[in-house]
Parts: sequence; structure tokens; C-alpha cells
Amino acid sequence: MIVIPEKNYMHEMGIAEQLVKIALDAIPEDIENPRVEILNLRIGKLASVVEHSLSFCLEIVTKDTPLENVKLVIEEVPVKIRCLACNKEWEVDTPMFKCPDCEDTEVTMLSGREIEITSMELADEEQAEG
Repeated sequence: MIVIPEKNYMHEMGIAEQLVKIALDAIPEDIENPRVEILNLRIGKLASVVEHSLSFCLEIVTKDTPLENVKLVIEEVPVKIRCLACNKEWEVDTPMFKCPDCEDTEVTMLSGREIEITSMELADEEQAEG
């Protein structure tokens, strides 16, 4: 039996379940006994994902699947904004979304909320069998 600590992991658990489903669906059907060694992700700073929590949840949901013991490689995606008034693009480090050039506050977010699998690496057949 697996006991999940009292800390709230519900957000990361749902993300982990979706990542596993997407990864499993991407494994070619003609590979016998596949094993995913590395899962490469891009996660935006505003996606509200705690890396340690995601790893913990993945450890649970990948048990007895081709992703069991997968290594996560996470690229953090910065928050990038475009001003709708002057088209200036910049990265934001604070929750203040005000154009540094024209000081307009009407902006659109270009990146920073994504959660994407960019690639995954399968073990070669000898490693998958061992």
C-alpha cells in the first residue's frame, strides 16, 4: 500500500497522470517491452507545478508501466509578455505586467503556462530486458 503524505499533491497528480497517458500513447506499438528512461518536459513558471511533487506523483502513477523509474528532465520556461500597444516583448520576473517601454498594461502572455513533453528516450532492447 502506498501512503501519500498529507501535503496536497492533487494538482501534480493530475498532471502526472496526463503525462503518463500521453507518453504511453506515443510509444510505437511494434516495440516489445518498451522502457522509457528519460522524459523531457517544458514547464512554464506560471504553471504552478512543484517539481518535487510532480516527481513524487510520477513515481506513483508509473509503477508497473514502461515509465517506471523514468528520469525527468525539466526545462523551466520563463514568462514572456508582449505589449499590445507597442509590440515590445520581454521576460517578466514579477507579477507586474506593465510594458517597460510605453508603460501600457494591456499585454498578452506568450509563454510561461505550458506543460509539454518535448521528447522521451527509450532504453535500448538489452537495457529494457535487464
